Amino acid sequence: MPRPLRRFTRLATVFAFAALAVILGTSTASAHGFSSVVYADVTSPGSGQVRAELGLEYDLLVVSVADAEHDDPLFKQGTAAFDAHDSAAQAKALEDHSAAVIKYVTERFHVTTESPCAPTKDGGFRMEQREGVPYALLDLDYRCGSADAHEVRSALFPDAEGYVRDTKTVVTYDLDLTSGSAALDAHQPSFSTQQSFGERFWEFFRLGAEHLLTGLDHILFLLALIAGSRRLREIVLAATTFTLAHSVTFVLAALGLVTVPAAIIEPLIALSIAVVAAWPLWRLWRRKVNGIEDDLTGEGHFSLDRTGWIRLAVVFCFGLCHGLGFASALGIDTAWSWTLLWSLLVFNVGIETVQLAIIAIVFPLLVLIRRRANFAPQWMTGVIAAGVSVMGLTWFVERIAAG
Repeated sequence: MPRPLRRFTRLATVFAFAALAVILGTSTASAHGFSSVVYADVTSPGSGQVRAELGLEYDLLVVSVADAEHDDPLFKQGTAAFDAHDSAAQAKALEDHSAAVIKYVTERFHVTTESPCAPTKDGGFRMEQREGVPYALLDLDYRCGSADAHEVRSALFPDAEGYVRDTKTVVTYDLDLTSGSAALDAHQPSFSTQQSFGERFWEFFRLGAEHLLTGLDHILFLLALIAGSRRLREIVLAATTFTLAHSVTFVLAALGLVTVPAAIIEPLIALSIAVVAAWPLWRLWRRKVNGIEDDLTGEGHFSLDRTGWIRLAVVFCFGLCHGLGFASALGIDTAWSWTLLWSLLVFNVGIETVQLAIIAIVFPLLVLIRRRANFAPQWMTGVIAAGVSVMGLTWFVERIAAG
């Protein structure tokens, strides 16, 4: 192929990939925005009694109840209160339509022993903010017969309603002389207080793995790390730095020492994708314009040059932001939440396992292609970096606008 035509083909491919990134970014701008998390704290105040404090996303609760119970006045009143950002009006809207709300919730959230426990509403609705999103708090008292074990089942906000997908119900419990946490979804809708350690471990391990696999922004960040790494040592150090960074914010969030609104964290995660992906583009530009070659021999620890150390520092800073994003998936925002801390660590193991699997698959393929063609290293790195960077910038702008 003639050299001008080859250059044109490469340039066209880069722009095509970038255009595709814009389209994908527009359709998936909120990588976590199509799912919802229900929070349930289940305790036993006395014999034969179970108390459940539920945290439900307010606007989703309003539209789901209005649709399921054919309550148009709730939709109008609740939506007006949501648009006005008026917490008192939001609680009043739910209270005015309490019968419909309680019917919807209790038909989808159950506590059972050998037979279903009878629920009653205790107190009024309250409002709070979780990651910048209004949540309605509802207390339910369940009267149960004497039993050694309880089962909790949740089918709140199912995919069939069409409003969200893959709803998670994160449960913390102190029942039957045992305490712990569980993650419920359509694949695992219930748990028993007699579940084994292995079952509890698997629930949160799977939740962490699914969170990374379904979180396109986190996958693209990892892809940007891989594309910008010249040697296996670099990707291992970058991935380890990323892991350490988000583990730090995991723990800090679990201890209640750090709370950052989602309106800040989500745009920063998007920006991190753009910056890390643009790093190899900057390196290629520096080599092309200034004739500066990368120092692959490196000096000092880990044989990294100055550019390599700066990149690790950038990855660490952005890893802190991703850690807060991961923590928000489990609602880790309560001070000294040791019960959920163990679950969060298992959740982290699931994330890391998938992360290592992606690296093990993608990086060897990248190395193989680089060795097979003379022009492939720069061309392929540029295509991947440009596309991922454009997508990250698109998300950043849209999340700023949405915030």
